[in-house]
Amino acid sequence: MTSNPKVRWAPLPRTELLVYWLLSFGSHFYSFYELHRFSKEHEAGLDRQFQLETGLVQGFKRDASDFEWNFWTEWAHKSLLWTLTGHALLSRFCCIFYPQFRVAALTVYGLLAAVGVLGLRGVGVLLLHVVLSFSVAQLRRSALCWACNLLLLCTLHVPPLQDIQRGWYERDEEYYLLLFSVAVGTLRLLSFSLERCGRPAVHAGTFPQLCWLLSYTFYHPFFYNGPVITYNDFVEQMQTPVEEGERHKPGARYLLLRSARILMWWCMAEFMIHVTYMHAIQSNETYLEILPAWALGGLALALVQFFFVKYLVLFGLPSTLATLDRLDPPGLPRCVSIMYSFTGMWRYIYVPLGGSHRGVPRKMFSTALAFGFVCLWHGGHDYLRCWALMNWLGVLVETGLKALLDSALLRSFFERHSSAAARRRLAALLSAFSTAALILSNLIFLGGIHVGRIFWRRVFLQGLPNRATSAWNRLICPPKSQPVVVSLDSAGSWPHRCRYPSTGFCRVPPFFFFFF
Repeated sequence: MTSNPKVRWAPLPRTELLVYWLLSFGSHFYSFYELHRFSKEHEAGLDRQFQLETGLVQGFKRDASDFEWNFWTEWAHKSLLWTLTGHALLSRFCCIFYPQFRVAALTVYGLLAAVGVLGLRGVGVLLLHVVLSFSVAQLRRSALCWACNLLLLCTLHVPPLQDIQRGWYERDEEYYLLLFSVAVGTLRLLSFSLERCGRPAVHAGTFPQLCWLLSYTFYHPFFYNGPVITYNDFVEQMQTPVEEGERHKPGARYLLLRSARILMWWCMAEFMIHVTYMHAIQSNETYLEILPAWALGGLALALVQFFFVKYLVLFGLPSTLATLDRLDPPGLPRCVSIMYSFTGMWRYIYVPLGGSHRGVPRKMFSTALAFGFVCLWHGGHDYLRCWALMNWLGVLVETGLKALLDSALLRSFFERHSSAAARRRLAALLSAFSTAALILSNLIFLGGIHVGRIFWRRVFLQGLPNRATSAWNRLICPPKSQPVVVSLDSAGSWPHRCRYPSTGFCRVPPFFFFFF
């Protein structure tokens, strides 16, 4: 049940592991294939409703329904790639000729790049947030710092302010870029404030601290979308002497391989939205209802895998540029197919936010605060509250179950009556339920409550309880072949009734192959 990398499980026979790998990869690829088939069979209807774009490869269309991917791809082509390239060239130039002015030059460059995209008024909002948060941080009261930064974050959801800020821009996409910048900037301001409260300042004096906060806030590679590193880490690493930094600077081979990996991830993301129209399908409940069971599992896998690959690109490029500035950015996201624990996934949020180990009630409360903050930062919508609640309950259940299994009584019982290999299989079986719940919560996060409700009903209420009964009925009375009945009228409207036959064992999508 734990994802602690220090755990050493007992070895299993190679043949058994091979069977698990084959089942896992086979279920992945077959479910993706079924989703691809469904996408192609209903391409005309999806195109009428969602206006699929002409694909980059002849003969394929492109699903452009994922707002975030298309938003950042458009901005990358328009300006971000050019400004990031300018940042890299300026950084290298300063390292060679004027190392003492490198931080100041990068700060000014970040401010000018932000003005070029957000305008003076947009950058003025950010500077106002910086001044307010900096002023409150001087009081060195963590409660006040939290309150100040949460209030600044909540200003993104005040309708009159939204209307004013929208009026500054000709297109909604420019306003959204301001929202992203303010939201990510709030995380950096919160980091500075809490570092100021809990640890001695890296720089003494008010003015040097303000200058470093501006450099931290407007550091261009991390400015719009992260990732986020702590304030003290940023300052300490940016102050690394040039001679020492040059010794530890990544070489050309590393940068070439890292760039090739980012390009490969981008190609993978584009490949996924060319061969499967996952985001268009999830946006219509009728398609979710008529998806074959394996295609339904493939849709769940494709959505979470695309989200993972997308952020490998969105975090990978800025992180690579940050290494040129001798920064040590956070690790890239982990593949969702190897995440089998709520606590393993969320320790990256809970621990940095100060996870409590002072008893169960305190731990429950601090965990709830951590998820509450994540929910509020993402917008606080109803589906986000549902998602946060599921993850909070998942962490509590896993923590309680782990404590129970680690008790002296149960541990001695399992050690007496089972082998180490059997205990590993039991842990894998229990982790399968965590994996299924993780996927369900991620589907709610990515698609909304209606998507999670359909998956819950089709997989857990209709699929699993009827699995044994359906398989038995197929053995006793094999059903006759029944075609899928889906028709669109000439105007492309949705049918009044759609029918898909029961498929027995295959009603269960391949979620539970993950624990192998």
